[in-house]
Amino acid sequence: MKTLFFLFAFISMQGVYSQTCIGQWVTIDDESHEKKSVVELYKKDGKMYGKIVFLYPNKENDPNPKCKNCSGDLKNKPILGMHIVRGLTWDEDEWEGGTILDPENGKVYTVKIWIDPDNHKRLNVRGYIGPFYRTQTWIKSEKEYKL
Repeated sequence: MKTLFFLFAFISMQGVYSQTCIGQWVTIDDESHEKKSVVELYKKDGKMYGKIVFLYPNKENDPNPKCKNCSGDLKNKPILGMHIVRGLTWDEDEWEGGTILDPENGKVYTVKIWIDPDNHKRLNVRGYIGPFYRTQTWIKSEKEYKL
């Protein structure tokens, strides 16, 4: 009975841990360390996706800037509401196998996302181009934003 309880607890915790990335996260500029946007991560059909639900005021004072450097169907589309995280799958430790778009430069990166094990209000977002990567830390949003 004791073994069954621990097995159930272990399986339950894995499901809870995989869900903790779901929610709204504040993105931070790497250089200025200022808040840039709020991205809402959500699950659909077993995969994780994310869209920008809020933009903090920017240097250009443009409340709804366009993705000038994006290509294809995203070129010159509003950044607010844009789906930037696409198709990640859970692998028992992290979300991976999908892509993330940087609306500032229009580049699409392979991405891995996981909760910081030392602080569950911090999300590690690592974008890759080949063997090169950069990791950003996003912060759990205290406020709920709606489009």
